[in-house]
Amino acid sequence: MPTVHTGVTQSGLTAELASLHAELVRRNPGEAEFHQAALEVLETLAPVLTARPEFADAKVLERLVEPERQIMFRVPWQDDSGKIRVNRGFRVEFNSALGPYKGGLRFHASVNLGIVKFLGFEQIFKNALTGLNIGGGKGGSDFDPHGRSDAEVMRFCQSFMTELHRHLGEHTDVPAGDIGVGGREIGYLFGQYRRITNRWEAGVLTGKGLAWGGSKARTEATGYGNVLFTEEMLKQRGEELDGQQVVVSGSGNVAIYTIEKAQALGANVLTVSDSGGYVVDEKGIDLALLKQIKEVERGRVGDYAQRRGSSAKYVAGGSVWDVACDVALPSATQNELDADAARILVRNGVKAVSEGANMPTTPEAVALLKEAGVAFGPGKAANAGGVATSALEMRQNSAREAWSFERAEGELAAIMRGIHDTCHQTAERFGRPGDYVAGANIAGFERVADAMLDQGLI
Repeated sequence: MPTVHTGVTQSGLTAELASLHAELVRRNPGEAEFHQAALEVLETLAPVLTARPEFADAKVLERLVEPERQIMFRVPWQDDSGKIRVNRGFRVEFNSALGPYKGGLRFHASVNLGIVKFLGFEQIFKNALTGLNIGGGKGGSDFDPHGRSDAEVMRFCQSFMTELHRHLGEHTDVPAGDIGVGGREIGYLFGQYRRITNRWEAGVLTGKGLAWGGSKARTEATGYGNVLFTEEMLKQRGEELDGQQVVVSGSGNVAIYTIEKAQALGANVLTVSDSGGYVVDEKGIDLALLKQIKEVERGRVGDYAQRRGSSAKYVAGGSVWDVACDVALPSATQNELDADAARILVRNGVKAVSEGANMPTTPEAVALLKEAGVAFGPGKAANAGGVATSALEMRQNSAREAWSFERAEGELAAIMRGIHDTCHQTAERFGRPGDYVAGANIAGFERVADAMLDQGLI
């Protein structure tokens, strides 16, 4: 995992906001990712707090940065050799002013409370930007499913849900998948929830199988949504995605469907990556081969290069951002695109960077990209397609309907256009034209803050 960023600037903070952030750091020691995510939001909110003093009077921000509930629990399970293993589970229910908590579960060795809180905090604003009635939450475990048998993953998921089920419900908290939690894990989790509660409550988890309540286009939604957001940013500059050279990081679900949508819109996608290195394919990524290796065989991107032929080169280690491109779409993990990478992208003429992953760009890198006039799509806006389609899955479950792929994709496209327009217009309204970071933070904050005021001191 990338090094956590800690040297962030507080140049955008008023004295009051700097004091709030200092208190947040004091009360949440060692949670660097959460500190970073909160600072990135706070740095943009001074204009709205000046325009709307009632938010400061009601201490909305002080309440917003404190989760409504933090749940941490032991997860004991048995591996195939009979050895007892113990992991730690988390669920941070951050804010429910707009609706039931909504956010994924991440199974990865790097997961800790600070990671989950950073993700949950981001989720508040992301979910608000969709315009749907969903609150913000996140969860997961330091369990890593890679290399584990299906039986081991099932036993872990059953133990995890045995504790977590008491905190969930379609009107309370509705988890989905994230890194390390795909259809297999969601199936095991749902099965255990149903077994314990004796209820077929399809709306309690999203990312389900299509045969038992899942939504078409959910698998594709985060990657598709980021590409659609990028396309809208380019249109604001009088350009199209068609014909652009695109670099994508990662090779998981988000990256694969980012590539699929970008290629469908005429872009040439040059790269994929994993923790070992990256592949650059001068003919453009062969999506069918990539899906076979990653989704069927669960292989590595180095395998892709070996089987693709002479057009593909595997680079062990190194930085995928060294590859010259028009558009860069970080789709792997937090803080993967740093200041040095941003300088290289700018030098190579990048026009747009849009985050498919959560907080993959460090604050210094964001500042450099914005200073260079690069269109920058923050993750809370650009990758909101996944949670938006999860909410659409909840809508289908509530009505006991199953939409066609075309309808689900059409709804997703409309939501992503709406998110883009909201961010763009909000940035202009507060004197920050073209600043999608400020637009996303302020628009998401206003919607949540108004709901909190309406509902009283809770």
